[in-house]
Amino acid sequence: MKKFIQEFKEFALKGNMLDLAVGVLIGSAFSGLVTSLTDNIIKPILNCFGAADATSGVGSLNIKFWKLDMPVGAFLADVLNFIIMAFVIFMIVKGVNKLRSVGKKPEPEPEAAPTTKKCPFCCSEIDIAAVRCPHCTSELPVEEKPAEEKPAEEKPVEVKPAKSGKPRRR
Repeated sequence: MKKFIQEFKEFALKGNMLDLAVGVLIGSAFSGLVTSLTDNIIKPILNCFGAADATSGVGSLNIKFWKLDMPVGAFLADVLNFIIMAFVIFMIVKGVNKLRSVGKKPEPEPEAAPTTKKCPFCCSEIDIAAVRCPHCTSELPVEEKPAEEKPAEEKPVEVKPAKSGKPRRR
């Protein structure tokens, strides 16, 4: 039981878990704020379109289908609410990524393998694969490339028979 409690304590007190909890709390508070913005400011503005008074416009649009009453205006307000929330979260993530990249130094590019070498006789630059200098026509000494390391040869594994000398049945 002690080990179980210790494992739970390590899980609950991880930095990522605390960050997630704070994010959920702030997100729920912000969600309430955006819902209030949508219901109290944007929905009345939508209601101004399509009606003489501000209570029966697009925001309060209902579609009747047999005995069903579908509130399309409320759905439009919820879609707008979602778009606002997604945009704000996108902006926050973009800002955090920008802050993270400010302190980092760009990684240096690996050096490319040389493509030219100097002729030891005339000191002109020639292709690395050349065996004769195109400028002075001297034969170039052949440079031996370092041998690539070969993996160690694997020894075959000996299979020892069972102590009884009889094959095992499966």
